[in-house]
Amino acid sequence: MAKERKETGKSGKSAGSDRPKGSARATPVPAGKPPAAKPSKQNTQRFYGSLGLVALVGAVFIAYQMNRPKAGPTTIDPNTPLPKAEGYVVGNPAAPVQVIEFADFECPACANFVTITEPDVRKRLVETGQISLRFIDFPLPIHRNTWEASNAAACANEQGKFWEMHDAIFANQDRWSGVTTTRPKPELQRLAKEVGLDEGKWEDCYDEKKYNLNIVANQKEGERRLVSQTPTFIIGSKMLPGSLSYDTFKAYVDTALAAVKPAADSAQPASK
Repeated sequence: MAKERKETGKSGKSAGSDRPKGSARATPVPAGKPPAAKPSKQNTQRFYGSLGLVALVGAVFIAYQMNRPKAGPTTIDPNTPLPKAEGYVVGNPAAPVQVIEFADFECPACANFVTITEPDVRKRLVETGQISLRFIDFPLPIHRNTWEASNAAACANEQGKFWEMHDAIFANQDRWSGVTTTRPKPELQRLAKEVGLDEGKWEDCYDEKKYNLNIVANQKEGERRLVSQTPTFIIGSKMLPGSLSYDTFKAYVDTALAAVKPAADSAQPASK
């Protein structure tokens, strides 16, 4: 058997043993991997053309961001007499407890209160006659579009739909806020249409900034009361900064109601 193995090895030739002398050895190509094609000149030009287009669009966008119009409050004469700061009331203005809320339409914490807590406040406390709720604008300088939103809501109030617009503005804060856009009017106008306002009248009021002085007066009232953040609530004798849960809100209302009742009882004449 050893002899047979030797003969087999002697007579067997490798795959390359028949290659003619002087011929080059071929580089083996791994199975399943075709040789990589070199990028054509046309593809290279197309790539750099696309890259240049992206750079151009980026440059235009940056230029727009630097030169875009800034939304914000209207400058007024500081000597202009301001109207009375009244805000907007839901419920009976003569309710035993009159709650005041200082809020900024662009404030996320205010939106949190309006969408989560306020529906229960209105249904359980306002509609039952225990409290009235007065909303007073307190636009903060860190929010770019808050004055535009206050303006939009004031013009809705002119048509008797402040609270419908108030709710829509807060529920859709991500559509018009300064984080999203520098042109809030189109989004606010859509909301005006959705709540059923006369768009023409609303737009005339909005463009004129008809109630700008009222918004300023509301803001000054907050400053007079030393409001420093939004939302801030005044319930009875307590000033409460920050968004409140319903249970916390009601606890303060109950305390205020308890304080009001003895005062009301003492005001009644003694029976004979």
